[in-house]
Amino acid sequence: MVASSSPNFADLLDEMMAEAGREHDGASLQPTLDYLAVAEELHSGRITIDAKRAASAYGEYLEERKAAEPEPMPSIEPDDIARELGLKQRQRAEELDRARREFAKHNHPDRVPEHLRARAIIRMQVANMLIDEAKNRRVKPQKV
Repeated sequence: MVASSSPNFADLLDEMMAEAGREHDGASLQPTLDYLAVAEELHSGRITIDAKRAASAYGEYLEERKAAEPEPMPSIEPDDIARELGLKQRQRAEELDRARREFAKHNHPDRVPEHLRARAIIRMQVANMLIDEAKNRRVKPQKV
């Protein structure tokens, strides 16, 4: 924690920015910051940084940044969905049913965020169609 007799780092920066703004008579110029002076102040020992508070603030920053990043849209291409289902390998009907349930567990419209529901409906329809086709191909009797 910051010692009570000295200002904290944020207050020090606010004061420096305010002083720089007064020097320019309120002009909209960005105040310059003497990074060497800031580094010297940090290393002087007059300012201390609580590691837990810094880690917490950094964690919050990462969460905010992650939330701000757009989530990639899942593919609705049949080839991509077939790859996700593992349809390239020869599978029995039980394995195909298991693949259908596993796919639905992660992609069902009721289990995805609201903004992805329309896409999830399409993905489920494509997956069901691909699995049904794969089952029909495997069930047909082979000509001798």
